[in-house]
Amino acid sequence: MIEAAMIWNEPNNKSHWDIEIDPDWSLFADMAIVAADAVRDTNPDVVTVLGGISPIDPLFIQNMQGRGLLDHVDAIAVHGFPLDWNLWSIHEWPQKLAEIQALTDLPVWVSEVGVSTFGAEEVQLWGLKRTAELLKGRAPRIQWYSLFDLPQEWGATTRHKEAEGSSYYRHFYMGLIREDGTPKPALEEFARHTPDLGICQWFHFEDPRLEEGVAWLKRLGVKSLRTGLSWADSFRPNALAWFDRQMEALEEFDVTLTFCFTPEHRGVAPHHTSPPLVKEEFAEFCASMIERYAGTGTRRLRGFA
Repeated sequence: MIEAAMIWNEPNNKSHWDIEIDPDWSLFADMAIVAADAVRDTNPDVVTVLGGISPIDPLFIQNMQGRGLLDHVDAIAVHGFPLDWNLWSIHEWPQKLAEIQALTDLPVWVSEVGVSTFGAEEVQLWGLKRTAELLKGRAPRIQWYSLFDLPQEWGATTRHKEAEGSSYYRHFYMGLIREDGTPKPALEEFARHTPDLGICQWFHFEDPRLEEGVAWLKRLGVKSLRTGLSWADSFRPNALAWFDRQMEALEEFDVTLTFCFTPEHRGVAPHHTSPPLVKEEFAEFCASMIERYAGTGTRRLRGFA
């Protein structure tokens, strides 16, 4: 079932939102408000979540609070990768969560947390164990990123690609399963923590790993899954056929659908990180996907954690 709609992904990360066009995030806040309201109007049972922030920045949350966005969502999400990209220790996870929790009464989800095997697979195994110890019981949703390694030929969604050095190449080794389909040592450890730990797995357009991914998720006992539907992909040929296939395959899980990526021809700039020319168009996409895959609800969830 569709449990939640996440409005964008990492809006305070320049690889996902163009801060040169929108340096104070006012355009983002306006867009997110109309999108969250559109989801709520379509199906009030679906939980609306502010796209997971990376880095974990209290000032960004205060900015969104000041712009009224937090009045339009049911939860906030954070992303953390202290062994790969963040400039803080993995042992600081409780402190990082507490900094955001102190700003709002909204639940704070961890919708991406992970460790790459770029340096050594043993690092991921240790990092998963320590992450579970630090986060279980502290956040209502914890979603490990990710199930599969990213195939090298697909490329990672970052702004400067290979020029980022090892920071770029770590993106390809975040999975619990190698590109060749074989499990890494951390996979067995992950299974010890389900269903407390869910998975964040981006399925690319017409992803050939979809059925294999579903089989692994069931085998591992995963209940909570975060994935995405791309607004930009919705303009591809056969987009709805792919979206239908993906959503049908995932219907047994509690799915958080992330809506993001601006079509080049509908952005202020021709890039997926751009604010849209017309914010209501993004809201209409979110609402139409919720209606198609979650229907229209009849009640409003109260006290959702």
